[in-house]
Amino acid sequence: MYITQKQIINILKLKETSTMSLENDLNNLNRDKFVSLFGVIFEKTQWIAEKLFEQKPFKDKDDLINKIIQIYEASQKNEALNILRAHPKLAVEENLTEHSTKEQSRANLKNCTKEEFDEFGKLNFEYEKKFGFPFIIAVKGKDKIEILNNFRQRINNGVELEFKESKKQVKKIALFRLEELFTK
Repeated sequence: MYITQKQIINILKLKETSTMSLENDLNNLNRDKFVSLFGVIFEKTQWIAEKLFEQKPFKDKDDLINKIIQIYEASQKNEALNILRAHPKLAVEENLTEHSTKEQSRANLKNCTKEEFDEFGKLNFEYEKKFGFPFIIAVKGKDKIEILNNFRQRINNGVELEFKESKKQVKKIALFRLEELFTK
């Protein structure tokens, strides 16, 4: 088989493009690709990625991370509530995003005993009834027992304290997802 010089150049360009890091390519992504990539950082919340796209160019990934977090932290209370409400119920929700599926699986939430599953179900119901959004915790590095213990404690919080804590947890989740995205 004979390979032309043009084909070799194209193969090398393709190889170079595929190994190019996301950080180097941030400012070259078109709007659709950018929003599809960063629209999942905050659970089912693409408007943050759309606002972020408008802030290009980024100096580097840290600049992008600072800007996306600033957008989140500047969100109005109703926007923040919508972000919180976009999160799944832990252990019992069936329609999870790819990120949530991985995160909950790593925390072993898909392998609950009947008693644990029932308790998660009861706590999810009571929590959402009390606060108006699902219980949110950055599950990375935690197991289901630690998560259940956090759930049992936090359900006793007041509404304002729990709103603030949930916003902190969403920020942690976003930072973990960004870290994973940039280390792929």
